[in-house]
Amino acid sequence: MAEAPLGSAPDPDLSAPVERVGVSGKRRLETCASPERRGGRRARRRGARAAERPDSLVRRLLPQALVVAFLAGGTTAFVAQDRAIRLDVDGRPRALHTFADDVHALLAEEGVQVGEHDLVAPAPDTPLAGGDAIAVRHGRPVRLTLDGRPHQVWTTARTVDGALRELGVRAEGAYLSASRSQSIGRAGLALDVRTERTVTVMADGRARTIRTNAATVGEAVEAAGVTLGADDMLSVPADSFPRDGQTVTVLRVTGGREVREEEIPFRTERTYDPTLLKGTEVVASPGRPGLRRITYLLRTVNGVRQEPRREGTEVVRRPRRQVVKVGTKAAPRSAAGVDALNWHGLAVCESGGDPHAVDASGTYGGLYQFDAHTWHTLGGTGLPQDASESEQTYRAKKLYARRGESPWPHCGERLHG
Repeated sequence: MAEAPLGSAPDPDLSAPVERVGVSGKRRLETCASPERRGGRRARRRGARAAERPDSLVRRLLPQALVVAFLAGGTTAFVAQDRAIRLDVDGRPRALHTFADDVHALLAEEGVQVGEHDLVAPAPDTPLAGGDAIAVRHGRPVRLTLDGRPHQVWTTARTVDGALRELGVRAEGAYLSASRSQSIGRAGLALDVRTERTVTVMADGRARTIRTNAATVGEAVEAAGVTLGADDMLSVPADSFPRDGQTVTVLRVTGGREVREEEIPFRTERTYDPTLLKGTEVVASPGRPGLRRITYLLRTVNGVRQEPRREGTEVVRRPRRQVVKVGTKAAPRSAAGVDALNWHGLAVCESGGDPHAVDASGTYGGLYQFDAHTWHTLGGTGLPQDASESEQTYRAKKLYARRGESPWPHCGERLHG
């Protein structure tokens, strides 16, 4: 074989395989071919890729499409659950967004507590939809005194005027303890309401009918133009509450006072005395009645005189008790030598037979008309007319034994008749 000239190299064999080292360091064999052959191979590869492109593109894009669809669906569901709501609590409205399903859940989410006296519209179990309006009105306690009668009531109104309308209280012409525009807080308030009523006042023969919201009957009478005197009275208590349609009568009272004196009787105390003959009673200490002054109230009501009424009593003098001695000594049966005389006839002549008789001058007393000096000299005590009949007869017999008939100049002869 001939050698090649110096300075030239043989042509490479394009069909021979060529070993190349790739970027990864691995070796691979590539065949060098002529441009014509290489062009043919590229054309065949482009045709193969073109035949395979639709299926492989679908396989590559399908997972990405599923992810995008999932995300799009979730966002749509999220947006659909978000609701725009208008919430008004005691007149304070605000707009908000919520995922709550019903009114109750929304109020819980917003921290709005609802009690038994509160008002919620719509009802707590109502489902929510976008654009709904929820109203909450809290109850407020009202200590209401209506025409004198106390009541404990609740209202969701925020002013006195609203509460009156809500409670159905007729306030035209009424007295109110608070202005209608006054606000009612959550703690409530006390409210006194006196509605207008019709009251008729009868005074001095004339009837006066008025419309009034007075708190007492006395105020209603004054509003009717009737003036009460110091002693005048009303048919009902002046401090009572005037009722609708009530008639009040004014009682005109005139009169004065009268003082009367009355005796206070004394009491009698009896003591036993063994020195006095049995049956004899002697006043040892005479009694004296007391004296009291009684004041009576004299009244004339509407021209009619009333029964005097006892108003007061004053004791001017206290009574003094009377002491009487009662004899317990047994009386002697007779005076010697005189029992046979007609002592009954003498007694009838002297005193009419009355052991308590006293002459007109007050000097002589008893059956035999003893004077006090003679009676005492015979042993008697007290007054003869206070002694028993037996003691008087005994003393008369003793006197006769001493002086005969002389003590009885006009009737002594009866002793022998």
